[in-house]
Amino acid sequence: MEFADEALPIGELVDERRHLLDVAFWMLGSAGEAGTVADEAYQQWYALERSEREGIDEPRAWLSRAVGGICLERLARPGRRRRDGPDAAPADDAGERRRMLEREVSEVLLGALDALSPAERAAFVLNDVFGMAPRTVADIVGQSEPACSELADRARRSLRARRGRPTSPQEQDAAAHAVREACAAQDADRLLRLLASDVTAFFDGGGKVRAQVRPVHGADPVARSLLTLLVPRARTTVDSHSVNGRTGLVVRYDRRVAAVISLDIADRRVVQVWVVVNPDKLLPWNRGAPGRPRGVTP
Repeated sequence: MEFADEALPIGELVDERRHLLDVAFWMLGSAGEAGTVADEAYQQWYALERSEREGIDEPRAWLSRAVGGICLERLARPGRRRRDGPDAAPADDAGERRRMLEREVSEVLLGALDALSPAERAAFVLNDVFGMAPRTVADIVGQSEPACSELADRARRSLRARRGRPTSPQEQDAAAHAVREACAAQDADRLLRLLASDVTAFFDGGGKVRAQVRPVHGADPVARSLLTLLVPRARTTVDSHSVNGRTGLVVRYDRRVAAVISLDIADRRVVQVWVVVNPDKLLPWNRGAPGRPRGVTP
């Protein structure tokens, strides 16, 4: 029996489209556009000759690159209206999922993403939200890997500046110490009182450790993530330490830095958490004498 071209299990088909919708939504902030972009990516796929499609080892990656390119082109259009309203009806067959995602993602965060340049938003979303390989991000954005890394860094700094508030060193110290103590005690209630209701946590694993790929949004999910990450273990320590000029947390395993955590504060609550577990970014912290980290760019 000869099977039809490109036959796939139904679950794989659905998951693939959902992934493409998520990429488009995060890049454009519009549920309606996300469905249209996914459709256009599939149109590009089927515009290829069959032999070309058969020569593509990772169709999902190809489609993700197509979605990224379409979104980047849309973001660069002069006078583009950035986002639909929260009740906009999406033009795809997974509409309820899109509406749920819109409700889960903070309007504040989406507004901050809207303030980025198209290239910054693309680099940040593809790298930080979906954990795509640097080469893939560079291919979509059309710039070198170092340039895309700088774009993502600029996007992070912009997001931090928009969401956080000027905080005194004493307030920053107090917040970092309180978060560390709540995690050490595995006290979920105490930790929740320290987090804003719309807090977002970003995890940078660089595709080299099994960190959470997408941002975690909301006090309960962020608290669970931090309590899991910082659960007390033998040979593991969590200390308060200066991170880029503000008090954050440094996690060591066997005296080597395994994670660096930055906290953005507004109205004495944590509004953003940046967790760096990317081994490449932690190299400066593990160079030289133990306990003398130099810095990291979360």
